[in-house]
Amino acid sequence: MSKKIGGVVALTGLCALSLFLLNCGSSSSRPTGVLYVLAQGNGGVGNNVSTFAIDLNSGNLSLVNSNASTCPTASTQNNPEPCGLPLDILLDPTGATAFVLDQGAPACPACGPGSNSAIEPAIYPYTVGSDGSLSAPGTAVNWTTYPDTAVAMTRDAAGQFLFVINHGSYPSPTTCPAIAIAASSAAAAAAYAGCPSISVFAMPKPPSTALTFVSQSSTNQSPLFLSKTPSALSPITFTPGTPAGAPSQELLLVTSNYDLCAVGCVPSSTPNDNAVSVYSVSPTGVLTEQPNSPYAVAAVNPISVLAVATSPVGQPAVGGLFVYVGNEDASGGHLYPFQVCTLVGSAGCTQQQVSDNLMFPLTTCPQISCNVPPSSAGQTPVAMVVDPTNQFLYAVAQGTSQVFGFKISTTAGTLTAVTPANLPTGLQPAALALHPSVNNTGQFLFTSNSGSSSVSGFSLSATSGAMFSLPPVVTPSGPSGIAAR
Repeated sequence: MSKKIGGVVALTGLCALSLFLLNCGSSSSRPTGVLYVLAQGNGGVGNNVSTFAIDLNSGNLSLVNSNASTCPTASTQNNPEPCGLPLDILLDPTGATAFVLDQGAPACPACGPGSNSAIEPAIYPYTVGSDGSLSAPGTAVNWTTYPDTAVAMTRDAAGQFLFVINHGSYPSPTTCPAIAIAASSAAAAAAYAGCPSISVFAMPKPPSTALTFVSQSSTNQSPLFLSKTPSALSPITFTPGTPAGAPSQELLLVTSNYDLCAVGCVPSSTPNDNAVSVYSVSPTGVLTEQPNSPYAVAAVNPISVLAVATSPVGQPAVGGLFVYVGNEDASGGHLYPFQVCTLVGSAGCTQQQVSDNLMFPLTTCPQISCNVPPSSAGQTPVAMVVDPTNQFLYAVAQGTSQVFGFKISTTAGTLTAVTPANLPTGLQPAALALHPSVNNTGQFLFTSNSGSSSVSGFSLSATSGAMFSLPPVVTPSGPSGIAAR
């Protein structure tokens, strides 16, 4: 924390001179206008986090430092990934703590020295300094005792829970459950070892940085084990439109692109490779798969998902709760729109369907043939974000190195391309982050480009959603996850 300075004149001068402190006069000196970029290095050597200051007038970036390690154990040529590759980074709502997800890796006896032992996936916490820089990584949080591979993490808007999806081991066990289930005993957990899973953590309140694992079983420490390999996840909190006065709810949507029942499942069932599963999240973080879930998706190989409630936070979801699923196939990448029942009578939803959080493809009329067609989004749309007003959606296409912008119909959920519909990024963008408008300044979008080791920036129109390119910035090799504040 910065020292307190007496007098209005001194405080005003401090605000004018500082690039970072937009909240002068408040009790916090936590910087805003900061961008964090993970780097996977070259061959795994050089994993770190770079901190950039964002000029909130222009969106231009300036490097603060790039020396925060993503692993306490130093990389070497013989052991280039002692913690596995860093995948994602996120901040708590106050910006006081950052969390980095390391992938982990199963054992590989044939890969050479240093790689014949399994690396457990881990989340490392960091304290954010007054200039936005990160501390050394804190104590790792591990949640498996068997070979596993983390895929992605995210948190809910309130910063109450952090969610991680895991692919499990390879080859996958033949004992994975046919439906999502927690292990009620140590014996059951051993039987499910190496199966895909979802792990939930309660997030700490600063200054604590300690995540707390939320067991999905009341009798045994357990994640939620799956039969499907998860590919992306998106939490959403909303207030149902009916019945009147209903409390807010939280859902977690998870896409999957392979069903282990195609290999072997006990009991056997019909494989459904391309699907979206919908889970309710209890006030304590326990997941319950909703009736009718999982839902088949026409999209082949869904790789990204984003849930958007177009009504203001805390108000009944009479506008709509919409879900967008990104896929990749031979014909290119697309965003498929869905709607979740939140209001009796809207889109023909019954009270039971509202209670069940029924999800269905967005349609323009009652017939199945009237499904709203998907929106083109380049090749391999790996990530999506929505602006704070829930009016504009942006997707980044890794295969064609582009970012796409869409306006969301707040009542119908349909997507309409902004003008221009897309702009180029650096090569092979891996992730994107949006910095919202602050004190009527502009809002900015950033992509981390793994193929060109750079960050691309875009200023965004708050009224039309239009994108305007900013000068790119060079980063350390192999940037991956990215987070803005």
